[in-house]
Amino acid sequence: MLDIGLSLLAFIVAIGLLVSVHEFGHFWVARKLGFKVERFSIGFGKPLARWRGRGPDHTEYWLAWLPLGGYVKMLDEREGPVPDAERERAFNRRPPAHRIAVLLAGPGFNFIFAVVAYWLLFMTGVPGIKPYIGAVEPGSTADAAGLRAADVIEAIDGNPTETWEHATLAILDGLLDDGHLELQVRGADGSLRRVELDVRGRISELTEPDALFDGLGIRPGPVPPPLPPVVGEVTSGSPAERAGLLAGDRVVEIDGEPVETFEDLAAAIRARPGETVPLLVERGQGCRREGASASDRGQAVMAAPCSRITLDVEIGRAALDGREVGQIGVASPRELPPEFQSLLDSLVAEQRYGPIDSVSRAVAKTWEMSALTVRMLGRMVVGDVSMRNISGPIAIAGYAGDSAQAGLGAFLSFLAIVSISLGILNLLPVPILDGGQIVFQLAEWIKGSPLSERALAFGQQLGILLMILLMGFVFYNDLSRVFS
Repeated sequence: MLDIGLSLLAFIVAIGLLVSVHEFGHFWVARKLGFKVERFSIGFGKPLARWRGRGPDHTEYWLAWLPLGGYVKMLDEREGPVPDAERERAFNRRPPAHRIAVLLAGPGFNFIFAVVAYWLLFMTGVPGIKPYIGAVEPGSTADAAGLRAADVIEAIDGNPTETWEHATLAILDGLLDDGHLELQVRGADGSLRRVELDVRGRISELTEPDALFDGLGIRPGPVPPPLPPVVGEVTSGSPAERAGLLAGDRVVEIDGEPVETFEDLAAAIRARPGETVPLLVERGQGCRREGASASDRGQAVMAAPCSRITLDVEIGRAALDGREVGQIGVASPRELPPEFQSLLDSLVAEQRYGPIDSVSRAVAKTWEMSALTVRMLGRMVVGDVSMRNISGPIAIAGYAGDSAQAGLGAFLSFLAIVSISLGILNLLPVPILDGGQIVFQLAEWIKGSPLSERALAFGQQLGILLMILLMGFVFYNDLSRVFS
């Protein structure tokens, strides 16, 4: 419930902020170009709070109860009588170029917000990890290309890849292009080599949600070594505590079956809910374990062997993903092996730049993400890319909560990506969106006279229908992810 509450709060903050930025763009440019703004609303529906501005226009400001959008209401002769003194300030009376500028300002401010967000991130430091390949699936595309575990991808198609984010975007870009990628990788021995990755004809498959690396046969990042079946913590009042298990105990067997790793132990426990099973445990601080040499453990040759005891554990019951599993209340040791921690430290790649350099980096990043989003949408329209990549409010709320838990930097990065998506979405030529309204203004400009009321009404009805269909589809995608 706490996770749901955090996700909901983060979603409301994110959407409220980005909608405010978008609508402020319309509002600010409209005021600058002489339009009369009657209302500036964040949210839809009845207002939770409202007040009037002090300027000559007495603009009304609303904070409405449904925080999934907003609007700027301008004086317009098509919506009612307008006093003669203010007629030239009505939306329909302003020059088409001015109207288009106002409509473009909303999405434009979303892109500006993304630039500012990335600028702040690059100045404060963007944490990342070098594109280190932890494992390669035998027989996979990556394996056939010659990629190996412990390779670091240094460039793709001549473009440097400092982090896994860079590498992922470059792979997607190449996938949407011709599907042929040239990688420069550095092997574990320090040698450089070129690898050709051929993914032609696999756009639809590899652009399914979370399918890219599995489809290529790559495990990004270092793979942690298997944890030994040693008890790190025992939960108070748990079946493990009642049976006499102690922190530091090493489980050798469960119900007569050998246990090699902590995952083996966890899997065996999960498979036996409600059963009482014997655990063969080695106990003893600094003792010499059977089957392991003293030198392997860094112990003295004369160390005493570990004592072995058998404990009967009554496995508890718990629910996991809608099914009953076993649980005894133990956790693995939290410390990673020193050599693995050293590898992790060596792969950290923080991107941090000065205030001036961060501006160009932020603009380039915003352009890169915008171009990739547009290309993905274009490929969705022609059926090359899966429509399952489109997320709705439920999925976005989940991402918002996850990024908020990860810290301010992650949440700011999330806001930048959503702001770019919001800007691009509003530029689509759908009548109810800014892009569709721009099409109407261009048509009027070319025609030299206003469009008919019938044409405008038909466009609005079509736009509403398309948005209902889109919302139904994204909710279907969200619910499919939740229940799959």
